[in-house]
Amino acid sequence: MAVRRFCALHNIAYAVLLSGFIGPMAASAADAGADMPRITILYDAFGKPSGMEKDWGYSALVEYGGKRILFDTGDNPEILARNVKEAHADLSHLDFVVLSHRHADHMGGMSYLLRINPKVKIYAPREGFGIYGSSLPSSFYRRDESLPVEKRYYEGKPPSVMKFGTAWPNANFELAESTTTIAPGIHLISLVSDKPGTLELRELSLAIDTPAGIVLVVGCAHPGIENIVQVAAGIDRHIHLIAGGLHLVTATDAEISKVVQALHDTWQVDYVAPGHCTGEPAFAALGTAFGDRYLYAGLGTQLKIDGRRAEP
Repeated sequence: MAVRRFCALHNIAYAVLLSGFIGPMAASAADAGADMPRITILYDAFGKPSGMEKDWGYSALVEYGGKRILFDTGDNPEILARNVKEAHADLSHLDFVVLSHRHADHMGGMSYLLRINPKVKIYAPREGFGIYGSSLPSSFYRRDESLPVEKRYYEGKPPSVMKFGTAWPNANFELAESTTTIAPGIHLISLVSDKPGTLELRELSLAIDTPAGIVLVVGCAHPGIENIVQVAAGIDRHIHLIAGGLHLVTATDAEISKVVQALHDTWQVDYVAPGHCTGEPAFAALGTAFGDRYLYAGLGTQLKIDGRRAEP
């Protein structure tokens, strides 16, 4: 049964479909206001024909609860700049940025971001000798006081804390190494990969606590999407939406099936909007499992979220 209701404050009309679950929301053109909760895909390698340029990488503009958050910056600053312009997105006014991890296809657009918004706060993973800057107590290395001073680090008198540089020395980084709340209802999940090829890679995921449950935005899910969801479920057991890369692009059918079953059956996720490194076989498997709760999330897509439902 279709139900129509009006919100005078925003002059927004919603058509709500009820079919055993709260299904996709159809929104009117008036929803183009800046306060509309949504995720806009600014960078990815697949999408419907448009003026935006496809390239391997990921970036999404997340707008929720009055906050504007850029999640990752894609691979190429010129492509990001063109896609941002084509999407009519404004990155000069952001509350903060989240860089999920240190791979180039998620941070390569930094020079464009810093050119138009040089002071924006950027949350990034803290790693020893990390590209975003880091520090270590000098006690991390063993010492040998029998050596002559010219063979000793800092002539045997190192600073108590050793600070290391970053590729972007003027950027306003705030480094995260544990799961933390960064604004009311907005959390960073910090986990470390134990997978071959990305061993010890720290990755941040964005978890937004909505009335419908958690909206989870992931970059590549290198630590494992099941592990990320498990942490998110500690905030709210109900996972409303997962968007982003699930890193199944080279996975076997058996590995894909295990992840799909975990998301669909174990965690009973409402909606999935996979992109980037999820991989074509995983797109197909997730689409089969989730049906109309699989949301297409190609380049330029706006995923609308209002705290209760989501739609492509």
